[in-house]
Amino acid sequence: MLFSACVLGAIGFAERRDTGDFCLDIIVEVSNQHENYFIDEEDVIQLVTNNGQRLVKGVPFADLDMKAMENRLREEYFIGNAEVYKDLKGNMLVSVNLQRPMARLIRNNGPHAYIAEDGTILPVSEKYTARTILISGEVSELMKEPLWKSEKGLQLYELLKFIYQDPFWKAQIAQISIDRDMDVTMYPQVTKQHIEFGQPEEIDEKFRKLRIFYEEILPSKGWNAYSRVNVKYKDQIIAE
Repeated sequence: MLFSACVLGAIGFAERRDTGDFCLDIIVEVSNQHENYFIDEEDVIQLVTNNGQRLVKGVPFADLDMKAMENRLREEYFIGNAEVYKDLKGNMLVSVNLQRPMARLIRNNGPHAYIAEDGTILPVSEKYTARTILISGEVSELMKEPLWKSEKGLQLYELLKFIYQDPFWKAQIAQISIDRDMDVTMYPQVTKQHIEFGQPEEIDEKFRKLRIFYEEILPSKGWNAYSRVNVKYKDQIIAE
């Protein structure tokens, strides 16, 4: 009878493992990793297991604090959102959504940083360098907090978002210099003229004038015929 009880107990234990009471494996899903290599699957597992110090595989789910794991993942700068849950097979699923940088702050008096799609300031990474628009000038020294926390930050965010979401301007604009008064100068990838944009306001209208300059004026005059173009003033395109 004792032997039978032990056998039945072992079978019950195995059934509990099969029905998902114990973590069999960690499965990581990174939703937007294409051309975004700041965080990979191994990094996520290290965060979940607290750098390997916390055993997960083979541990009962009742003993795993998945909410704490989610919070630890979300504290990582390059992770925008994270969810940790178990499936019916007994696996722990870790789904993460990465932050995507849309610009890089070039600072003379401090470490460089990235600006993410949501306006968060991210540190640079030794693992990967993203090809993004460069932001220089006095404003780059001032941007320490998420862009939505200040008026100047919001202005910069709207300008960057416009460029980032437009394939033509995203490919054309290489660098933006912004002084303390938020006066913007842009430097294109291929042509030699710089663009005097002025304040980051009336963005749609100014880029409409720039589109006219690139599509109608430069083809007829020559791509390097001008050293500067000014779209600061209403209904005017000044090229020299």
